Amino acid sequence: MRLVPLVLAAILAGVSVAGAQSLGWKEYTYPQYSFGVSFPEEPKIETKPYQTADGSSADARVYSVARGNSEFVMTIVDLTEKQTDEKTVLDHAIKTLAQDGEVKLDITHRISAVYGRQLSIASNDGTHSSVAVFYYKKRLYQIAGIAHPGENATADAIRFQQSLIFTNNAANRTPLEPVFQVFGRVFGTNN
Repeated sequence: MRLVPLVLAAILAGVSVAGAQSLGWKEYTYPQYSFGVSFPEEPKIETKPYQTADGSSADARVYSVARGNSEFVMTIVDLTEKQTDEKTVLDHAIKTLAQDGEVKLDITHRISAVYGRQLSIASNDGTHSSVAVFYYKKRLYQIAGIAHPGENATADAIRFQQSLIFTNNAANRTPLEPVFQVFGRVFGTNN
């Protein structure tokens, strides 16, 4: 019976530590770009050039916070003037993100009905990035939680990457696409 109070105390201590780590995080929404994301403080907002897959440049809106050994970066690239497709945009983004490291995880990712890719990238300098990329409304949405060496910041990097939401009944797939994918697997027509 003495074990029960100890276990309860340990659980409560863990909850209070988790609660203390959550302090300061707030969701910021940007309706004009149809997304929301949680940052540990007010993000800096800049416009920067982004080199697209065809070598041309597009405007990127970058929301970022640097805190300790962590960086939290949300990038939206306006591709409305470009003739491109989802696969090309996402493949180029992944190649660019992984140019100084190794992709350890690359899986399909979904937020509501917006599909993209989720990545874990280990850079040559010891940095670890938790990343997701999406092509939605003719824009590249790229979110990266970056944990630099020297401090265990990986949990916050993942937390940031997982905080992204799309607003306005977001979808970049048709409602019947999952049905088509099942038929493709059953009948061997998916590539």
